[in-house]
Amino acid sequence: MASTSRHLMTRRGFCLCCVAAPFAATGGWLSPREAYAEARGIVSLIKDSAAVSPITTHRLRGNISVLEGSGGNVAVFTGTDGKLLIDAGIGVSQRQMTKALGALGSEPVTHLINTHWHFDHADGNAWLGSAGATIIAQDNTRKHLSQVQRVEDWDYNFLALPPDGLPSEVFAKTRELQLNGASIALKHYGSAHTDSDISVTFAEADIVHVADTYWNGIYPFIDYSTGGSIDGMIAASDANLAATTDKTIIIPGHGHPVSNRVELQSFRDMLVAIRDNVAKLKREGRSRDEAVLAKPTAAFDAKWGQFVIDPGFFTRLVYQGV
Repeated sequence: MASTSRHLMTRRGFCLCCVAAPFAATGGWLSPREAYAEARGIVSLIKDSAAVSPITTHRLRGNISVLEGSGGNVAVFTGTDGKLLIDAGIGVSQRQMTKALGALGSEPVTHLINTHWHFDHADGNAWLGSAGATIIAQDNTRKHLSQVQRVEDWDYNFLALPPDGLPSEVFAKTRELQLNGASIALKHYGSAHTDSDISVTFAEADIVHVADTYWNGIYPFIDYSTGGSIDGMIAASDANLAATTDKTIIIPGHGHPVSNRVELQSFRDMLVAIRDNVAKLKREGRSRDEAVLAKPTAAFDAKWGQFVIDPGFFTRLVYQGV
């Protein structure tokens, strides 16, 4: 990463500050499947970390803030209609999240938008829904949260959420909201990080939460088990770039939570270059393991490969989709 402080912040943003030990013990980063063999499993470790990790608040503009420290980056929009949350974080962070939300005002959480179904963005649905928040999501998010969902790359079976945690309002492609005197636009990407990803745009504030279609400064996870693809990630980046300007504040799903178009462009260019490198190796007949040994990510590893999705693991993800 660019600096030690940036690296530590990124770790906290993905709730992995307590996951370093099994990786460091091997002299390098493990894939999630390898970490499972070394410890209790990456999902369990992330939850353990979230239970004790502090929440850092980044105040943006237009009464919008970002809470970093419980799974993905959580946006909060505060006003007379109550608080709107973009993503819910991890349920075991309820104590820290409640404190951080209280510091932003006494308004209750009246609305919650899930950007996609993954546990580090939707596990907190249960406590927020039971407290009265209306949960809004794309159709596929509700589908995945309503049933047992296995993610092979994490070697984990995610159970269905309780009824209070399921989205009560769903949409297919787009949805418009008027809350706290502001216009909020929800838009489905199609297949990207998963098949359920959406962006959330605050028009007046010129802020967009693009969730896990963008990981700021780190290689992203692509969930092929629920419709994700490397080409979809690139298409989502193109859509995000087309929808923003140099003045737009862009909130990524992971990594430093306050970003911009220049950093997003760098992410997009990295995805394209690595996809093309891996595709070339695959056309030459290289196996997945041979492609990893060829180090098609080498030019980008110093900046992007210093986190849990290490160069080898990201190469394997890209190889699956080209």
